[in-house]
Amino acid sequence: MNKKEVVRTLETISLYLEIKGENPFKIAAYRRAAKALEEDVRSMDQIEDVESLPGIGKGTATIINELLKTGESTLLEELKSEIPEGLMELLNIPGLGGKKIASLYKHLHIEDLASLQEACEEEKVQQLPGFGKRTEQNILEAIHEYGEGPERFPISMVIPIVAEIEEQLETIADIEQYSVAGSYRRLQETVKDLDFVIATDNPIKVSEKLTKLRHIRSVVSAGETKVSLEFTYEYPINIDFRLVPAGAFITTLHHFTGSQDHNILMRQLAKKSGEKISEYGIETEDGELLTFESEEQLYRYYNIHYIPPELREGKREIDSFQEKVDLIEASDIKGDLHLHTTWSDGANTLEEMAKAAIEKGYDYIAITDHSQYLKVANGLTREQVIKQREEIKRLNETFTDFTILTGTEMDILPDGSLDYDDELLAGADFVIAAIHSAFSQNKDKIMHRLTNALRNVHVDLIAHPTGRLIGRREGYAVDLDMLIDVAKETNTALELNSNPNRLDLAPEWLKKAQEKGVYLAINTDAHQVKTLNHMQYGITTARKGWIKKETVLNTFSLADLRQHLNKATN
Repeated sequence: MNKKEVVRTLETISLYLEIKGENPFKIAAYRRAAKALEEDVRSMDQIEDVESLPGIGKGTATIINELLKTGESTLLEELKSEIPEGLMELLNIPGLGGKKIASLYKHLHIEDLASLQEACEEEKVQQLPGFGKRTEQNILEAIHEYGEGPERFPISMVIPIVAEIEEQLETIADIEQYSVAGSYRRLQETVKDLDFVIATDNPIKVSEKLTKLRHIRSVVSAGETKVSLEFTYEYPINIDFRLVPAGAFITTLHHFTGSQDHNILMRQLAKKSGEKISEYGIETEDGELLTFESEEQLYRYYNIHYIPPELREGKREIDSFQEKVDLIEASDIKGDLHLHTTWSDGANTLEEMAKAAIEKGYDYIAITDHSQYLKVANGLTREQVIKQREEIKRLNETFTDFTILTGTEMDILPDGSLDYDDELLAGADFVIAAIHSAFSQNKDKIMHRLTNALRNVHVDLIAHPTGRLIGRREGYAVDLDMLIDVAKETNTALELNSNPNRLDLAPEWLKKAQEKGVYLAINTDAHQVKTLNHMQYGITTARKGWIKKETVLNTFSLADLRQHLNKATN
């Protein structure tokens, strides 16, 4: 377990203890231990004796050591067995924390959403201390909204679902080939449901095995050509599996990947040649049915270069790909310019992040831990920034053909000022400015803050420029046209944040930025080694915005990047 996972487990234990109604001092002990680890700049591997940390006692140290040794906690498993599983689902209801859930459990014997709804309808909840009639009504409304679930799911919510489904499909021997399709494959920001295409010569057997996958809530239908299932994760979600012979796999995948508009364009293209195109293949004028070994081959049949899934939206892709289109590729990325470590709220050390980047083939990274204003993320004081730079300098002396750039993700404060002074910023290789507070300010105030940051000679990049979280938060009131214009004027780059919760900027604004000559940086904002892999979502989003390699700072060689940053500063 890395540090973030250990911290999360300790916090989960404290939550279970709170719901169980345990001694407040015992609950607080686990929260203190979690905080002590969070504030220590070392990774778990570097902490020789966790009990030596202020805030960690013998009991919590035992739990931490067990987690590090086995990856599990006996105490947590015991607590899970003692507390009704349905109680934890109540945490998804706004306004319900551990203390209130404990009160509901103790006084009204509420164990799940159904019993909570019944108690609210019978007006029993309002009688408990700390609740009241208005709180009861809010809970009831939240239960109704939660039960309905969202109309569309944020892409970040379904990424782990797709991964789990694919993991299970790998174990079914009769499946020759499979792929996720639909809006997910096009990396739409939200999806309504999921589609998979499966090639098999034994559809009856595969159909039967599909109905036994984990988390199935109900079997809608299960035939030889299509299996429709409803799964239960955080919310119910429908997944369709199309079962086809191997020869029809490519045309079926193509058909169920493209948007309706893209497929209309393809049908029009076929019609000009007197042909018909469908999920079954291309039917020629003489009735022959053509199938293909790859989507590249299918497009080539109509003298079109391969159109990547993310661009199959029925816009200008058919005409554009008559010629080769050079869009950014994952292999173009030379480094990641927005990373966090244990110095602030990351899970891994400077060295661990660097080694992971080296394994990915990067030439450089920028370490951009949070600034002092963001106390919730253990933002670095001025003294810590200087100390971290010294540590980075030491580490760089141990590398060959790899460089850690010193940096910061500096808060743009509510009044428009910056969290660090110019003298400190001048000593950094790469400075990111970002808004993390006062999201409710009006557009004028937000733009005053962003413009002030853009005009600072030391600021190289504006991070996640709208502050949105897909499906959860709209972001602040930013004038994106003005932001792009001022970024061009000041030669400041804008970020495409690859975190699937953000994907910020969105493709339409990336395209506008490129057209105006504004540089971009595609970063992961990784807080642990494994989320360096989020770069793939940023690359795909960039391609949706028709972004070219030349527009993106972190496709530059280190020498060219340094020259660009120096030019931007001067």
